[in-house]
Amino acid sequence: MAAPESRRLGISGRLARTFQSNPLTPVLALLGLLLGVVAVMVTPQEEEPQIDVTMANVIVPFPGADARQVEQMLAYPLEQVLSEIEDVKHTYSVSRPGMVVATVEFEVGVKRQPALVRLYDKVFSNQDWIPQGLGVGQPLIKPKGIDDVPVMALTLWTDDPDRGPRELAEVAHTLETELKRIPGTRDVFTIGAPERAVMVELDASRLASHGLAVEDLAGALQAANLARQAGERVGADGVVQVTSGSFLAGREDVEALVLGVDDGQPVRLGDVARITDTTDTPSSYVWHGAPAGRAGPEAGTAPAVTLAIAKKPGSNASDITTSVLERVDALRGQVIPEGIQVEVTRDYGLTASDKAKTLIKKLFFATSAVVLLVLFALGRREALVIGTAVVLTLSLTLFASWAMGFTLNRVSLFALIFSIGILVDDAIVVVENIHRHMALGGKSLREAIPPAVDEVGGPTILATFTVIAALLPMAFVSGLMGPYMRPIPINASVGMLLSLLIALIVTPWLSLKLLKRHVGSKGADGADGGHAGGPGQAPGTIAARLHRFFERLMTPFLDPARGARRRHLLFASMAGLVLLAVSLAGFRLVVMKMMPFDNKSELQVVVDLPEGRTLEDTGALLTELARVLDEVPEVLDYQGYAGTAAPINFNGLVRQYDLRAGANVGDLQVNLVDRHERSRKSHDIAVALRPELAAIGRRHGASVKVVEVPPGPPVLSPIVAEVYGPDYDRQRRIGLALEQRFLDTEGIVDVDTSVEADAAREVLVIDRERAARLGVSQAAIAETIAAGLSGHDATYVIDGSSKYPRPIRLRLPASDQASLDGVLSLRVRGGDGRLVPLSALVQVREAGWDGAIHHKDLLPVVYVTGDENIVADSPLYGMFDLVGQVADNAIDGQRLSQHYIAQPEETAGFAIKWDGEWQITYETFRDMGIAYAAGLVLIYLLVVAYFRNYVVPLVIMAPIPLTVIGVMPGHALMGMQFTATSMIGMIALAGIIVRNSILLVDFINHLLEQGRTPAQAVVDACAVRAQPIALTALAAMAGAVFIIDDPIFNGLGISLLFGILVSTVLTLVVIPLLYYALLQRRTA
Repeated sequence: MAAPESRRLGISGRLARTFQSNPLTPVLALLGLLLGVVAVMVTPQEEEPQIDVTMANVIVPFPGADARQVEQMLAYPLEQVLSEIEDVKHTYSVSRPGMVVATVEFEVGVKRQPALVRLYDKVFSNQDWIPQGLGVGQPLIKPKGIDDVPVMALTLWTDDPDRGPRELAEVAHTLETELKRIPGTRDVFTIGAPERAVMVELDASRLASHGLAVEDLAGALQAANLARQAGERVGADGVVQVTSGSFLAGREDVEALVLGVDDGQPVRLGDVARITDTTDTPSSYVWHGAPAGRAGPEAGTAPAVTLAIAKKPGSNASDITTSVLERVDALRGQVIPEGIQVEVTRDYGLTASDKAKTLIKKLFFATSAVVLLVLFALGRREALVIGTAVVLTLSLTLFASWAMGFTLNRVSLFALIFSIGILVDDAIVVVENIHRHMALGGKSLREAIPPAVDEVGGPTILATFTVIAALLPMAFVSGLMGPYMRPIPINASVGMLLSLLIALIVTPWLSLKLLKRHVGSKGADGADGGHAGGPGQAPGTIAARLHRFFERLMTPFLDPARGARRRHLLFASMAGLVLLAVSLAGFRLVVMKMMPFDNKSELQVVVDLPEGRTLEDTGALLTELARVLDEVPEVLDYQGYAGTAAPINFNGLVRQYDLRAGANVGDLQVNLVDRHERSRKSHDIAVALRPELAAIGRRHGASVKVVEVPPGPPVLSPIVAEVYGPDYDRQRRIGLALEQRFLDTEGIVDVDTSVEADAAREVLVIDRERAARLGVSQAAIAETIAAGLSGHDATYVIDGSSKYPRPIRLRLPASDQASLDGVLSLRVRGGDGRLVPLSALVQVREAGWDGAIHHKDLLPVVYVTGDENIVADSPLYGMFDLVGQVADNAIDGQRLSQHYIAQPEETAGFAIKWDGEWQITYETFRDMGIAYAAGLVLIYLLVVAYFRNYVVPLVIMAPIPLTVIGVMPGHALMGMQFTATSMIGMIALAGIIVRNSILLVDFINHLLEQGRTPAQAVVDACAVRAQPIALTALAAMAGAVFIIDDPIFNGLGISLLFGILVSTVLTLVVIPLLYYALLQRRTA
C-alpha cells in the first residue's frame, strides 16, 4: 500500500519523506545556525540604513561680478551642462556676487564613484562655456554623500583662562592625525578652529614714506620664500647634495626681510608694518555649554572646537566610535593636556549599538512569545519544533541579509521582528497538521508525516508565495523612501522563502525526533476521514466545540430559504464598514502623515540673521537662546556655532547645511539626556521650545528654526512653496507676500524665505580714464583694495611643525577698516614709478544688497518654507490650508497657478510649485499604491494558476478590503497617524490574510471531493482550519505587539495587530459563505 501512496505524494510530501530520516538534515540545520552567528558578528551596525544619496557642489568663482552677471554668464550654462549627465534628478544653483554654487543631485541609489566620474568628465570636457579673460576661476567640485556625515563628534573645551580656541585647535589638529590611523575612519576635521597666520598689518603712511606699495611687499615675500634642490657635486668624500635658499620660518624672518634701500639704509618689512604671529580675526566662534547641575563649564559656557569623524562605506560605526574613545583615553596627559576637556557630543555608533541590542531583545521576546503560544495550543514538543524552525529561519535570513549588502540597522531588524509572525506560519501549519493526523491514530509517526505535510504543502507553498508577491513589489519604491524601507520587503521575502524550505525539510525531521509516536484517539476529529463534523467526533474536544460553534454560526446563512438574503445583508454590512473605516481619514480622525516623529537625543536650532549683521550679533543671539535651553530639564548640553555650521547629519546633508557660513548664520546643537531618562519625547520638547525661541528671534529680526532629525527621508523643509515666474524681482516680492501668508496661518511655524534682506553695500567705482593716464591698471587697484580689507596671502611660513600651512597675510589693521578712508589711503604704483593714492582713482557710491539668485532645474525660483506645529503635526494639512488661501486670494496683486507634482512648463506667468514633505509623500504613496496593485495582480495570477479558475481567486482575495476595518479604527483608537509604515503593514496584510483564505477554500474543495455537501464542507472546513488560522494570526499579532512602542514603526504594528485581528475573524465567516454562494450559483 505504501508504494501507491508514495506515488500520490506531491513535492511537499516527497521532500518530507526524503529529509525526515536523512542524516544530512541536522548537519544542514547546524550549518544554518552557524551562518546566522557569523552574520551577526560581521554585519556592520548602523542606526539607519545607508542610502546612496550622491550630490556634488560645483563652485566657480567670478571675482567682481554681481549676482545677475554670475547667473547669466555662469549659472545658466553650467546648469545646462550638468543637466546632460545621466541619472541626474535635480540641478540647483545659487548665484552670488563673485561666485556660483551649482548642485547636482543624482537619483537615489546611483553609486557614488560612477556618478562622480560622469560629473568630472562632463564638467571638464565642456570648459568652453567658461568665459576667458574675465578672471573666472576653474570649477571646483566638492562631492557629498551619506558617508560624509560624521558618525562622531568630540567637542574640546576648557575653563582655563590661559587657554583659548588657538590652544584647543592645536590639540584638535594633533588628534586628527591620531584618529585618522583608526581603521575605517574617513574624514576627520575640526570645526571652529581659528586660523593662525603671520599678520602683516599695513601702515599706509610708513609705506608711502619709503616709496613702497602693497604689491612690492607681496613680491618681496614671494621672492624671499624660495628654496631649491640645486643638484649635487662630486667631491673627495663622494656625492654631496646641494640645496640653495631657505624658507621663511616664522615672524622673525618675515620682520627682518629687506624690501629695499632708502638713504643708504635697508628698509625692512618690520619698518613699514606691524608683524604678529597670531590667530586671524575670527570668522566663526564655537562654544560649549550646559545647564546648571550638568557636567560642564563652571561659567555655563566655554570656548570650544569640535572634532568630527566620518566613516568609510561598509565599516561598522559602533566599532569605529568605540576605537576613537579608546584612543582618546590613551592620549590624555600626552596629546591632550590637563585642563582640556573632551566631550562626546555625537556618537552614532553607540546609538546604533543600543538600537541593535534593543531590537535583538525584541526579536528574542517576539520569538519566545510565538513559541509560548504554540506551547499552550499544541504542546511543548510541538513548541520546540516550531521554535527551532523559527531560530533557524532567522539565522539564515540574517546571513542572507548580510550577503545582500544590508547592515544591522533599525529597519532591517524591524523587518525581522515584523517577519516573526509570518515566518512561523509555515511551520505552524505543518506541525499542526502532523499533530492532527497523529491524533487520528492508525499510523506511525514516520508514516503520518509525509501525507500530513503533503496535505497542506500545496496551499502552504501558494500562501508563502502570495505573501512574497504582496511584499516584494515594495522593494521597487523610488525616491529616498525606497532604499530606506527596502530591507523590509527584501528580508521578509527571503525569510518567507527560507521558512518554507525549513518547514518542508527540517520540520519533518524535528517532528520525527521530538513528537510523540502515537497521540491516540484523544482529540481526534473522528473516524470519518479525520475531519471535523462527522458523527464520530469525541464530545468535549476542541474540534467538537469548534464544530458546534461554526455550525450554530453558519447555519442561518446556509439556510435554503433565507440564507441568501442574510448573506447579502452580511456582505453589504462589510462593505459599509469598509467605507466607514476609510472615512475616518476624511474626517481627520486618523491623520495622514509621511512618517511619525522619532524620539531622538538631539535637536538643532538654526539661526539666520539679516544680511549685514555681525558675528558678534549672531553670537549674542545664540547666547540668549542658550539661556532658554538652560531651563529645559531634558537638555544635557549644547554647542554654539556662530558663523559656521554644526556637524551635519543626514538631514543637514540633504539641506546642505555644510554650506552655511557667514557672520549672520549660526547653529545651536542641543543634546538631550537618554530617552529612557526623560518622560517627554524629543518632538514634544521641540514643540515646547519653538514659541519662546521664535519670540527671541523676532526681537533680533532673525529667523530661528527648531530642526528635528527627520524620522525618514529629509527634505528642504516640511512645507515648501517654490515661486516661479518671468521676473525675478517680482518673484521676490511674491515670495515675501507668501511668507506673510505663512506667518498668518495658524499652526505654521519656522517660516523663512530665500529672499535676502536688504543691507548696506558700498561700490568703489574706478575712474578708468584717470587710471589710464597715470598708468595704473584696474586689476592693481582692485587687488590693493581687496588686500587692505580681506587680506592678501602673499606666501606661507614653513616652520616644519604646523600641520596646516600658515599664511603671511597682508592687511590693514581692524581699526583702519572701520571706514574706507584707511583703505583709500593705500597707494598703487603708476606707470612712471610714482605712487598714486587710491582716493585719487576711485569714487564711493552707496548701493543696495546684491541678493542671491536661486535656480532649480534651469528655472529661477524663490523658496518659502515652513513647518506645522499644531495637534495634527502633519504639514500636509497646513499646506492644503495655504493652497486654499492662494486659490482664493491674489498674492502681491497676482493670481498664481498652483502645481503639485512637477514644475510649471510655461513660465510666462507666475506660479507656485508645492514641495517638501508633500512631494515625498505623494511619490512614496504613489509608488506604494502601485506596489500594492502589483502585489494584488501577482496574488491573483498565483491563485489562478493553483485553482485553475478565474472566479475562485476573487473569493480568496475578498478579505483584503476587510483589513481596512481593523487598520483605520486601530489607528484612531491608538491616537496614531497613518504613515508610510502603516501602508507597509496594509500591503503585508494582503498576503497574510489571503493565506487564510487559501487554506479554507483548498480544504473545502478537499472535503467536497470526499463527498460532503457544500454546507457540510463549509462548516467542517471552518472547524478544522480555525485552529491553525488562529494560531498563525496570533503569532503575527504577537510579533506586531513588539513593534507598537517604536515611534517610527508603530504604524506597521498597529496595521498588523488590528488588521489581522479583525480580518481573521471576518475571514472565517465571510470567505466560506462567499465560496458557498459561488458553489450554489454553479449548481443552480
